[in-house]
Amino acid sequence: MNIGVLGTGIVGRTISAHLAGGGHSVVIGTRDVAHTLAQSAPDAMGTPPFSAWHGSHAQVRLGTFAEAAAHGDVLINATVGHASLNALAAAGGDALAGKVLLDIANPLDFSHGMPPSLFVCNTDSLAEQIQRAFPALKVVKTLNIVTASVMVNPSLVAGGDHHMLLCGNDAGAREAVAGYLRDWFGWQHVLDLGDLSAARGMEMMLPVWLRLWGALQTPMFGYKIAR
Repeated sequence: MNIGVLGTGIVGRTISAHLAGGGHSVVIGTRDVAHTLAQSAPDAMGTPPFSAWHGSHAQVRLGTFAEAAAHGDVLINATVGHASLNALAAAGGDALAGKVLLDIANPLDFSHGMPPSLFVCNTDSLAEQIQRAFPALKVVKTLNIVTASVMVNPSLVAGGDHHMLLCGNDAGAREAVAGYLRDWFGWQHVLDLGDLSAARGMEMMLPVWLRLWGALQTPMFGYKIAR
């Protein structure tokens, strides 16, 4: 399948490498291709520059947000939350129309230091803001509640015996994404929460997730729904 991934950070790279390794045709999108390739120092989190990663993942093509969106039959938003709306606007409404978007982004606000807060919560969500801005896009919130390596390989935690959540306004898109989660990434347990307003709760799980990371001293964990 042709897949467009928006965002060249650690999440976008992890998702793109996994999908390309599975035989998919992947274009990873950035705002400025030349600037992204010119970066030579690690980012604030110590992540190596994109060019170092791309040297060993040449099967993933780098393009603009618009090129990634035009390429993808399915799109994945792996941008940082505060940049998501601008990235999708740069992709262009025509390239987005009618396509399914897996929205992985979280509305984290680091402006007051650590731990971050959320710049939207309670009565709205980033996923809903994206859906309102691009009504012809089929937004499905998912994968935002685990670290990048677990997104693409849930077996790294408890042998995969934990849950991934999803929600979206289009029932057909939710069903398709549930299949992608199982077939592309190996998720055994996918729980459909219904319409996109459930993204408020999914995004509000991130402050708890960050506290758990601090307490456990590792991001390698997931959520298991027991009943």
